[in-house]
Amino acid sequence: MTSSRRAAVLGSPIAHSLSPVLHRAAYAELGLTDWSYDRFETDEAALPGFLEGLGPEWAGLSLTMPLKRAVIPLLDEISDTAASVEAVNTVVLTEDGRRTGDNTDIPGMVAALREHGIEQVDSAAVLGAGATASSALAALARVCTGEVVAYVRSDARAAEMRGWGERLGVEVRTEDWSRAGRALTAPLVIATTPAGTTDALATAVPERPAALFDVLYDPWPTPLAARWSMAGGAVVSGLDLLVHQAVLQVEQMTGRAPAPVEAMRRAGEKALADR
Repeated sequence: MTSSRRAAVLGSPIAHSLSPVLHRAAYAELGLTDWSYDRFETDEAALPGFLEGLGPEWAGLSLTMPLKRAVIPLLDEISDTAASVEAVNTVVLTEDGRRTGDNTDIPGMVAALREHGIEQVDSAAVLGAGATASSALAALARVCTGEVVAYVRSDARAAEMRGWGERLGVEVRTEDWSRAGRALTAPLVIATTPAGTTDALATAVPERPAALFDVLYDPWPTPLAARWSMAGGAVVSGLDLLVHQAVLQVEQMTGRAPAPVEAMRRAGEKALADR
């Protein structure tokens, strides 16, 4: 057994990743003084070489864009959850050299919703159709009993979302982005789009909104989340997701559970406030 253990987050760009803050806070709280967690700027071309260079002290990796799909052929096995969306954000490295991949974004989304009292809804809306939207559909497969309407910008994206729905067992109907204001009356709205995309929708927030899950966390709140909150609706933030997916990563990499959710959240909030 190696005494000190290492983990890191890989991606490109990576400088703004909050993962080191969250994981280091967990190590401190768990008394894992011989554990370290770093960040490495790594693109698809550099990934195979990076993995080959890892020694037995390495316990795990967090992956962000653009590596979540590129890593799959380099692993020994992946979980059913990761396979369902063809995306791996967590790699656990065993001392005998095996690499196993998982996706903690999906159960992280479900945990973030449950923390805010959202256990089940009878319908939902998804804004956007990128990689995060497929994870949102996978999470909705666990919490939504009825139809999901996805608001997208192109026919190709619409077809993609319907395809993910079929694969994940979710009833997906697509609408053009020009009608996205209609999404806001759903019992649960998940916004998966880049910063600025939903700003114009803030004026369309209904008088008594239900629940909004906005996957952004910096800058926070988004205009949509701020207006939603002012109207009295429940708001789940990207930081909630980030913390809950990191909690699951810490537990898998260290073998220690439960991971300290509140200590990790406080560290994340402080890091964002300091920016």
